[in-house]
Amino acid sequence: MTVTSGRGRIDKRQAILDAAFTVFARRGYDQACVQEIAEEAGVAKPTVYNHLSDKENLLRHAVEAAADAVMADNLAVADRLRDPGDDLRAAMEDVAYRMLRVCCDQRSRALRALAYAQASRFPDLIDVVRERTSHRLGEALADRLARLSLAGRLRSCDPSVAAEQFLALLTGPMEARSHLGTRTVSAAETRAVANAAVDTFLRAYQPE
Repeated sequence: MTVTSGRGRIDKRQAILDAAFTVFARRGYDQACVQEIAEEAGVAKPTVYNHLSDKENLLRHAVEAAADAVMADNLAVADRLRDPGDDLRAAMEDVAYRMLRVCCDQRSRALRALAYAQASRFPDLIDVVRERTSHRLGEALADRLARLSLAGRLRSCDPSVAAEQFLALLTGPMEARSHLGTRTVSAAETRAVANAAVDTFLRAYQPE
């Protein structure tokens, strides 16, 4: 009985965080209200305060939870490089494409927009988002690239630099094509960006 009660509390907290992120992304911090978040989560307003004490706390925890969810999606994609199979190029193209899809999905776009919109009031939110998304992804990707280098499938390199460059080859062109997230990029165009990034990366990092 205790386990069920604990599970229910965790689920309710997650529902509140999801609702808070939705409302903050839709309304912005100033226009969002706790009552609307409670209604979105399907709970009473006092329940929101019981879990998260105030509006600022709601924002911070909602942003952290959304960033962790984005990171989990990207880590699942990066794990494909643990065992890329015989065709490294094809595996990397698939990983690159899937990473771009995560980067451009609604949650990721809303997360970036919300963090930057509140930069003047909560400047540390941008660092929170970067640490929980791009920085951790870079570390995970560096680990995968180091393994590939040790296996002789990539030339000897600094894996952290290689990961940083690989991500730059993906995010730079995608930001330009999406007009900083304000334009929807088609699947075919996303695939083209991914393949071009992998081609450039492998020209630099494949063994002689």
